[in-house]
Amino acid sequence: MEWKGRRQSDNIEDRRSDPTGGGFGRGGGFNFPSGGGVRRAGGGLSIGTIVFLIVIYFIFKMMGIDLLQMLDTGGTTSGPGYEQSQSGGTRTPANDEMTGFMRTVLAETEDTWQGIFQAQGQNYEEPRLVLFSGSTASACGSASSATGPFYCPSDHKVYLDTEFFQELSDRFGASGDFAEAYVVAHEVGHHVQNLLGILPKFNQARQRMSEADANKMSVRVELQADCFAGIWGKYTQQKGLLESGDLEEALNAAQQIGDDSLQKRSQGYVVPESFNHGTSEQRVRWFKRGFDSGQLSACDTFSGPV
Repeated sequence: MEWKGRRQSDNIEDRRSDPTGGGFGRGGGFNFPSGGGVRRAGGGLSIGTIVFLIVIYFIFKMMGIDLLQMLDTGGTTSGPGYEQSQSGGTRTPANDEMTGFMRTVLAETEDTWQGIFQAQGQNYEEPRLVLFSGSTASACGSASSATGPFYCPSDHKVYLDTEFFQELSDRFGASGDFAEAYVVAHEVGHHVQNLLGILPKFNQARQRMSEADANKMSVRVELQADCFAGIWGKYTQQKGLLESGDLEEALNAAQQIGDDSLQKRSQGYVVPESFNHGTSEQRVRWFKRGFDSGQLSACDTFSGPV
């Protein structure tokens, strides 16, 4: 995939070097000495304390440290070329190869879906992509490498442990940058479903379903996300960004992570009633349908057989 030199999205949260595993909040403000004890700034300081703080501010300013900027960013500073993780901690290079690639792929999905939504008179709300390593927190519960990539409709974020790509290559034999891009595009497809009201209806309906029926409906939801990923692939091809073999990489990835292929690999046999993502043949076929048509209308997985 020809991705270098393309627009990169700002909707990335890189938590890969966050020792706390991410999180949704951080302490606000500094604590300063105020007479007989410690007191939060802004809580009725004396004239002497204010003068003291002004002196401290200019001392730090002469040292090249802007305390006001630190207050504004929650007490952390970061030099150019670095991203600060959500809850502080170790800084992560913002220009590493993986981050650049993920930013570009996400930007391409933004452009694709923004155009499709605008053509229908709607506004596309861009999701955020959270990169993490090991585990992190989400509004849908804890995310870990064991859960695999997923989309959380509660916070409109895609969660991805980038080590998954190594597993995709080593364990499943699905390597290549477009195979990785397919994974992101599939999860963004779930975000599109959320915006269209499909995910909320499914999540509400499955509370009244048996496990078997919920699995069958889940398959239709997942296959539609594959079809939406195919639509993105079509627009990427039209831009001239696909290289020889890229489409085959995506189709191979869809093939390798079908429910039947995964079960055969892990336990030697398949249990169709437990499928919740679709067979290899189904996943390939629906991605290809989206890719060939480039139309939302081609991705109706809820009418008729899948």
